[in-house]
Amino acid sequence: MLFSAPCKQLSTWAMVALCWLAVFSPLASRAEKEGAWDITKIEGQEYVSAESVKNFYNFTKISRSGGAVTLENSKVEMKLNVGSQECLMNNVKFVFCYPVEEQGGKVFVSRVDLAKLIDPVLRPNFIGNAGDFRTVILDPGHGGKDQGATNALGTEANYNFKLALSVKKLLEAKGFKVVMTRTSDVYISLQERVDLANAVKENAIFISLHLNTTNGSSAHGIETFTLSPTGIAHYGSNYKPSDSQDRLGNEHDSANIALATALHGSMLRRLGKNTFDRGIKRARFSVLSGVTHPAILFEGGFMSHPYESRLIDNPAYQTALANGVVDAITKYRFAVGRNTQQAGAQ
Repeated sequence: MLFSAPCKQLSTWAMVALCWLAVFSPLASRAEKEGAWDITKIEGQEYVSAESVKNFYNFTKISRSGGAVTLENSKVEMKLNVGSQECLMNNVKFVFCYPVEEQGGKVFVSRVDLAKLIDPVLRPNFIGNAGDFRTVILDPGHGGKDQGATNALGTEANYNFKLALSVKKLLEAKGFKVVMTRTSDVYISLQERVDLANAVKENAIFISLHLNTTNGSSAHGIETFTLSPTGIAHYGSNYKPSDSQDRLGNEHDSANIALATALHGSMLRRLGKNTFDRGIKRARFSVLSGVTHPAILFEGGFMSHPYESRLIDNPAYQTALANGVVDAITKYRFAVGRNTQQAGAQ
């Protein structure tokens, strides 16, 4: 597991793991055969009870207050709310594909979210061969004729590129090989970025760096995206028919969420009170769906926010972002590279 006691805010990794475990790990397969999972169907989706999650992952306590359910052990605190797709693990926000449900007085989490989110976070060392890489592909978003978000202080394309250069320097000092999808202020199409990433044949990870914007001025904070899992039709108004289709990037669903967790948690630690946690989310971004390496997309703040735009232009903030990326890669590589015999909630 990626989280470490005693500071739960700093241990962002060990939190998301439970549903199709029969598919993904022998341990879970045995558990289902022995009847350990309390599984039910709600609106056509398979769900697993919070009590089953507690027992399988060795949470020592489960408590409930109204619609809020908390699972705890010495290293992880997981907070769920009935009717919500948001889950807090060690105070880091994750956004599920499906809402937490209640039936017969019990609280349930979708089997998809358990398998595709909870398990890779709680047990990253079950992800096969994910730690066997020395190459990092950095994708500074936008460039050239596409400058991305802009404000009076600068352009997203320039900030993204400066951040990528800083990260590249820090990673190379640690012995990593770094590949950039662009090495100057030029326009590179989304498909060209995917093709450049896939041209890297050795094991690698892919991180796309961006900044955010909105029509209003109140939105702020950081968010990290991974590809939607295979076959997931997003709940509610966010549904698009394309969400149910498989993508090349889905090959690394578990590694994607583990990498996103490492990055998001490291950024929250580095930025502290200078940011707001918008969560780890799912999306069908082109640069994620076609890349054949573990891949995530990071949004490092809002160019449209009056205060955050000034932070983004501050060298100290830029340094914190660069160090957050490097922290995350180091933590991710260690966590997924550990001996799988140490598996289970720790």
